[in-house]
Amino acid sequence: MPSNNNSSLSQQTQSNLVQVNGTWTRQTEQSQPAEGKLSDAKIYENKSEHGVSWTVVSPIVFTYRVIQCRNILDPRNDTLLWGHIGDEDLKGTISNSKPVKRFVVIDDTVNQLYGPQVTHYFAAREVVYKILPLPTTEENKCMELVTKILEEVHKFSIDRRSEPIIAIGGGVCLDVVGLAASLYRRRTPYIRVPTTFLSYIDASVGAKTGVNFAGGKNKLGSYVPPVATFLDRSFFQTLPLRQISNGMAEMLKMALMKHRGLFELLEAEGRMLLQSKLQSCESSNNSEQEDSATASTRIAIETMLEELAPNLWEDDLDRLVDFGHLISPELEMRVLPALLHGEAVNIDMSLMVYVAHQRGLLTAEEKDRIIQCMLGLELPVWHQDCSLDLVQKSLRERLKHSAGSLRMPLPTGLGQAEIFHDMIEDNILGQAYQKWTDELASSGNK
Repeated sequence: MPSNNNSSLSQQTQSNLVQVNGTWTRQTEQSQPAEGKLSDAKIYENKSEHGVSWTVVSPIVFTYRVIQCRNILDPRNDTLLWGHIGDEDLKGTISNSKPVKRFVVIDDTVNQLYGPQVTHYFAAREVVYKILPLPTTEENKCMELVTKILEEVHKFSIDRRSEPIIAIGGGVCLDVVGLAASLYRRRTPYIRVPTTFLSYIDASVGAKTGVNFAGGKNKLGSYVPPVATFLDRSFFQTLPLRQISNGMAEMLKMALMKHRGLFELLEAEGRMLLQSKLQSCESSNNSEQEDSATASTRIAIETMLEELAPNLWEDDLDRLVDFGHLISPELEMRVLPALLHGEAVNIDMSLMVYVAHQRGLLTAEEKDRIIQCMLGLELPVWHQDCSLDLVQKSLRERLKHSAGSLRMPLPTGLGQAEIFHDMIEDNILGQAYQKWTDELASSGNK
């Protein structure tokens, strides 16, 4: 690491950190290496005529699991209790005589549908549990909800290292519980069990937590991943078709950005996947060949993890997964609750497909295929409140909060994309917006 002091008199020393008998000590590269536990952290000491400074470099590593499973609420299934623990650690945990405790936050609506099964699961496993149903909707996604969770967790009393909080619900529930867990005792492990298709594809597999604040979407939050996410498509059976369609937007996003095969699958079978609520046929469960529902969800999760894992803390602001998320936050909050998150994202993507076509990145045929695929998934492709003024304002905000660069992901073909840094020229944006409105306004609002 270079010195930050330009003085010719400055001297910099690099030290490793070694733990011997419970004590950490600095060890310079010149000193005799001590036997002990070596940390990845380093301390750089800089001495100059102005004094001494220390620069600490301390890598943080998170390990978390994403597990696709079936029948997670069946008491014979260990996943909900122990799926977050590796096999070796599990042996010691299960042999511990201490009673198992779990604090569960569940969305109100999900509780009405699955509450008895959740209760039966923990009772059958002789778990000491507390189930907290909450109205986790976008309209009340706020710090008050976080505080409510924290008060109840504190009353229940959990071990902050070995008794994870479990969140069962849609994206709002997962985000709110994640933020609460990141705050309680400075970080308590938590588990995500998404029950909506949107949260299954999107909110459940990354590190972001958050609540809305000052009229802005997710303005308060943290980057703390769960210890595990458990994915069970059987929850989709009780979802309205609109909620399935809503999640299809995030799946389509990943297809457009980086997987042509997934796009072609959605193009050919998207309507069938929607109507079947992504349930696999019984006959296909034991087949070596993946059915469309299994393949599409697997590819969506894999491509999402490829983009998120190297950049969990968004140190790099160039993110393909931001496609559809430049204009949609402003639109979604403005018309709340008229549009679901995925619907707002799709309207954003639809407009950006026209921008990409106007810039010569997509052919007319590719543009039309994408729009037809969106319509086949019963997603809105235009909205009257998505005005040119709103679009321009959103792009200016993006510029302000992305280190002076637009960092706009745009498709450059079917299943491929690039990130563009320059502001879109007014004439290209205006022409694309006009064509978008002329061609798609007749499709109506959602």
